[in-house]
Amino acid sequence: MSAGMTTTGALAADAARPAPAGLPAPYLRWLAGAQLGALGDAALAFALGWAAAAHGGGAAGLVLTVITLARTALVLVGGAVADRWGARRVMLAGDAVMLAATLGLTAVVVGWGSPLRVLVLAAVVIGVVDAFYLPASGSVPRLLVDAGQLPRALALRQAGGQLAALLGAPLGGALVAVGGLAGVALVDAASFVVVLLVLLFLPVRDPRLPTAGRGPDGPSGPRAPRGPGGLLGEAAAGVRLAAGDRLLRSALLLTGAAAGALLPVVSLLGPLLARAAGWGAGAAGLVAGGQGAGVLVVAALLARRGAAGGGAAGGTGGRTGAGVGAAAGLCTAAAGIALLAVAPVPAVAVLGGVVTGAGSGLFAGRLGPLLLAAAPDSHLSRVQALLTLVQSAALVLSTGALGLLADSLGPRAPMALCALATGAAGLLALASPVLRRA
Repeated sequence: MSAGMTTTGALAADAARPAPAGLPAPYLRWLAGAQLGALGDAALAFALGWAAAAHGGGAAGLVLTVITLARTALVLVGGAVADRWGARRVMLAGDAVMLAATLGLTAVVVGWGSPLRVLVLAAVVIGVVDAFYLPASGSVPRLLVDAGQLPRALALRQAGGQLAALLGAPLGGALVAVGGLAGVALVDAASFVVVLLVLLFLPVRDPRLPTAGRGPDGPSGPRAPRGPGGLLGEAAAGVRLAAGDRLLRSALLLTGAAAGALLPVVSLLGPLLARAAGWGAGAAGLVAGGQGAGVLVVAALLARRGAAGGGAAGGTGGRTGAGVGAAAGLCTAAAGIALLAVAPVPAVAVLGGVVTGAGSGLFAGRLGPLLLAAAPDSHLSRVQALLTLVQSAALVLSTGALGLLADSLGPRAPMALCALATGAAGLLALASPVLRRA
């Protein structure tokens, strides 16, 4: 039986089950712990960037780049590891490593300060752990939540992640002012203790360690046996699966297009526009805050409405609602970016940021459950690893190109280009039969 037929059959069986009234308590406990950890990580990322900035702009850029490079280089292997040994086991190992790393960073900073080599080493550890942790944690909703509740579960996770991102930098700044980098690392270490305790009691059964000739049983049924070529072969098998499945391939390509055209707008082009227009740093911060608020509001609404709003598991129309919703989100975001590109005053730019955030929140809230539900049980983490890789690669490539274009033509021209690209991606999604129907 082909991977595509297996996926379709599993989705049909899942859609036939009635959706539960509320999200399971184990998922809510895990999500609370995960968001606490995300808040601590965001604060530590700010503190690392602040400490690195003392060594110059190049040093700050190096520290942040090292995290991205390490994560991108190893994420496919990380997905294969999580599929082979189980998401819970990988997350336990990752949190234990980060607990030791943050405690070690605290001790080093107290004793010797924050030389650049220490900051780079910390960045390497964070990037490597992320490469294994992100695919594993991305598969957890499928392990704890019924298919009918995936839209609500992922929307609630998105809202919590956005809130952590919004609060992380101010929290990191406050903690740096009080206790420096060492104080922030110690607080982050405490968050890892909480997450470890939550994971220890998480009702997800780890698969048996694989033995020769037999694949382990995972929490959702039989898991795939070891493939040829070890972990690299299994990572390649995940790529082949996604490339051969029309729904997974279309969703991943759409995600890459959205990441490349949408994500750099507020983070890169927004500050450049504020500088070019003479609005000041405060206006750039308000635009970024408006974008975050738009994402947060839409994610909260999706978490409240769940599958009733046309989520991933809505009977025969489930995929259609999700695909059309994702396309509508991109078209909405395109309108927000266009408004940013022509904004004459900061207030209009902030409104553009809000509309952009609302559109990106709708896109992620609709496409995320669709992508997670379409992944076979044996490849959950590898599909999540591909999602991370596609987003990271598209963002790295587009950020550099858009920055160069802004240097030549000013920030409004690349913003207009991003609006066109985002709108085109939304229209292509509407025109794709596989994204409109099962």
